[in-house]
Amino acid sequence: MSNRNSFIESTKETDERLEALKQLYPEIFSDGKINLDAFKDVTGTSDLPEGQDRTPGYYGLYWPGKRAAKQLARKEAEGTLEPVPGDGVNEDTTHNIYIEGDNLEVLRILKQSYKGRVKMIYIDPPYNTGNDFIYPDDFKMPVEEYLKMTGQADEGGKKLVTNLKSNGAFHTTWLNMMYPRLQLARELLSEDGAILINIDENEVSNLYLLCSEVYGEENDLGTIIWDKRNPKGDSQGIACQHETILLFAKNKETFLQTCDMTRPKKNAQAILDKAEQLFKKISKDYSLEQCNSDFNDWIKSKTDFSGGEKAYNKIDEEGNVYRPVSMAWPNKKKAPDEYFIPLIHPITKKPCPIPERGWRNPPKTMNELLEKGLILFGKDETTQPNRKYLLKENMNENIPSLLYYGGSDTDMLSKFGIPFDTPKVVDIVKEHILSFSKDDSIIMDFYSGSCTTAHAVMKINKENENSKRKFIMVQLPVETDLEVGQNTKKFPNICEIGKERIRVAGNYLKEDSAKKDFDIGFKVYRLQNSNFVKYTPVEGQNEDSQNKLFEEFEKNQIPLVQGWKAENVLTEIILKQGFALDCTKEKVDSFKKNTIWKITDSADTVSKKIKLYVCLDNFIDEETIKNLTLNDDEKFICLDAAIDDSAYARLADKGRIETI
Repeated sequence: MSNRNSFIESTKETDERLEALKQLYPEIFSDGKINLDAFKDVTGTSDLPEGQDRTPGYYGLYWPGKRAAKQLARKEAEGTLEPVPGDGVNEDTTHNIYIEGDNLEVLRILKQSYKGRVKMIYIDPPYNTGNDFIYPDDFKMPVEEYLKMTGQADEGGKKLVTNLKSNGAFHTTWLNMMYPRLQLARELLSEDGAILINIDENEVSNLYLLCSEVYGEENDLGTIIWDKRNPKGDSQGIACQHETILLFAKNKETFLQTCDMTRPKKNAQAILDKAEQLFKKISKDYSLEQCNSDFNDWIKSKTDFSGGEKAYNKIDEEGNVYRPVSMAWPNKKKAPDEYFIPLIHPITKKPCPIPERGWRNPPKTMNELLEKGLILFGKDETTQPNRKYLLKENMNENIPSLLYYGGSDTDMLSKFGIPFDTPKVVDIVKEHILSFSKDDSIIMDFYSGSCTTAHAVMKINKENENSKRKFIMVQLPVETDLEVGQNTKKFPNICEIGKERIRVAGNYLKEDSAKKDFDIGFKVYRLQNSNFVKYTPVEGQNEDSQNKLFEEFEKNQIPLVQGWKAENVLTEIILKQGFALDCTKEKVDSFKKNTIWKITDSADTVSKKIKLYVCLDNFIDEETIKNLTLNDDEKFICLDAAIDDSAYARLADKGRIETI
């Protein structure tokens, strides 16, 4: 190999390695180059003292405390999720999950089980409007204690301050909240996944820079401006009447291989239905011409139709709805010579006019259109032919950057008995989920509020035959004093509002649907401290301390907290082993002397289809050891104190075994 070829191969290999590194850690790149300070932060090798930030010499978003925010994303999970049986719906069969707790710690916990599984994350985080947003970085700290610690409330719990823009930490506080959560969200996304974030004008600029760093600027999918048709009345400058939805992919190239970035034309089906109704009336007393006239009048009367929809205003001899579209060459430069072959009029047999710069399509395509009857000719050869676009073949459209919707779902929630001031709009969320996910996708919202996203997922599953989407909702149980209805039903916190919304909406959808097998259930989990006793290392060579540690270990051979429950420990094991929360758990009846659970992951996308056998009994019986068989894709987990060395050796001979 020549030196030149060696250099080319070496350069190619370096580029591939840099691209692989960029996919793993987009936040360490700035202007296409590796930022060494950011790299040290990611790898934990920074030489700066704890809490001190380096002044950046690169393009990007900087704020005091950014380094600490990065470290929060890398912090190991300390908590676990505890099942709350009886609080959900159809708990034995559902694949939907609702989690109560601080989303930062929840995301850390879910990272092991859901890394690379979530197709779409759709969040509406707290807007930085000057009001307090409560998202502590330590999940074990009660919300009230957090307010006191940060100086936002007195000892009686009364709030003292508001996050005013005049406060130097106005943006810092919000960015510190968002950065680690977006980092962890990226880890949960599948390679073809995407995140959508609703935001208002206060932090949209910072959020874009933040997402560009965390997800990579090259993975920007675009921005949607949501015109709410109602200017804010308290503005001291331009009155904003819009919000912004930012879209970023985990890997844009992979995302576009599975998503064509289109949406269904909103009124297409209604147009087809009306055309079919009128076409069926055609008889000797009702001509196709009259049918088209009535159809055109109906189209014009629809004030909510867009110009593109109104263009489909004609019905042909076979009942197809269509619109004429120019076939002229779209570029300013003249087309190649072969694009100037004239079309012959089918009746007069004379050539029709050719567009000045030629036809849009080459001769082969033009012949195919002729054979399919998709070219529209005039009465004679003097009219330039057009392309015939059939609506049934163009039911989708590109997703526009402008979204016009001024309504809300407040009346619907009031009908449901759900108090919530600013819910997301179900149909808008539904539209985005349909556009950016697949039938079997997991959809997550970790600022779930009133659970509009969960409602939208259930509605899609009801309306689409093949859809079996699943949701994961996460919400901090912030206290409320809301109540509704004549019976004054009280909701002590936002989580109770969200769960009730899912229950009521699910029942409503079920009653109003011919499709009865879609999932309206959910399991509830609550963030709690780990069931495992935290190991505290002994510092130095103090013999008494070491002896005391060994004495405690001998005394408490089971490394679980006092009062532990088997169901809670089983859930924590499932999460630590990388299994989804909707995995299948079943007791193995063939073992009579011990209670053994068989755990099978529900996700089809799991690369390692491992089954777990878990026993939490204090002693593993000899009969169990004798009868247990393990395949290559199976693992047995039990308490270390439940078996001696001999039993461990015999179990290890049968296959993989882990002890706790």
